[in-house]
Amino acid sequence: MKNLRDYLLITLGALIQAIGLRLFLIPANLASGGVSGVAQLINHVTGWQIGLMILIGNIPLFALGWRYLGGKKFVFRTALAVITFSFFVDALTLFLPPEGITDDILLNSLYGAVVSGIGFGIVYRGQGTSGGSDILARILNRWRGIPISQSYMIVDSAVILSAGFIFGWKEALYALIALYVSGIVTEVAAQGLSVVRTALIITTEPQTVSQKIFETLDRGVTLLSAKGAYTGTERTMLYCVVTRSETMRLKRIVNEADPHAFMVIGQAHEALGEGFAPLDED
Repeated sequence: MKNLRDYLLITLGALIQAIGLRLFLIPANLASGGVSGVAQLINHVTGWQIGLMILIGNIPLFALGWRYLGGKKFVFRTALAVITFSFFVDALTLFLPPEGITDDILLNSLYGAVVSGIGFGIVYRGQGTSGGSDILARILNRWRGIPISQSYMIVDSAVILSAGFIFGWKEALYALIALYVSGIVTEVAAQGLSVVRTALIITTEPQTVSQKIFETLDRGVTLLSAKGAYTGTERTMLYCVVTRSETMRLKRIVNEADPHAFMVIGQAHEALGEGFAPLDED
């Protein structure tokens, strides 16, 4: 059942990606980066179908991914994402206007980025990958130790640079904006907006502070032994995780229990486990 859900998410995500590409990016000559962007450049020069070029361009990358990334799950889900995306890109020409819905390049870049980013995020939620630059980025990360974010930038920037010579530099600059916005939207769509706050509290009243956090916020607290580097004084440090809306109440609790406490509040992207989102083994 879980696999079926993932396959449906991958297919839905591929459809949304294709809509973003076909309805906004292609009509405005905005290269999308990766294999899709290369396919747009080839289409502009030769007239060959973009979806078909995406599929052909992913074949050698798919072979590399099989060798260096491995795993049947990776192979099947990546193939599903690439094949459905390629199919939808060409099939949507029968249903969507070839000139898009607006000739405003800024609107095309922003809406194309948002729609495509949502599609990418849904594919990732289905434990799939989008092929193309995604495979190259992972291979560069394993082969050369280049961070994945930098790998994406290297691969996609090369495509955008090429698009500058073919589509024009104004289109290339807008494509960079679209690439950046798409990355942000992809992350939000894939992982959600579950930003939480983490707090480190150094106090002489650890039991009092902990008890008030239990009673007021119903949040767990971890006690850590700490020692001041300058004074050498042994202290107890508390660590707890709260939601964004609970931050002010946490500050009030600590201040009431120990006005001389030292507290650092940080931001964590996600909290999993008791009291927060379930910890999914997948």
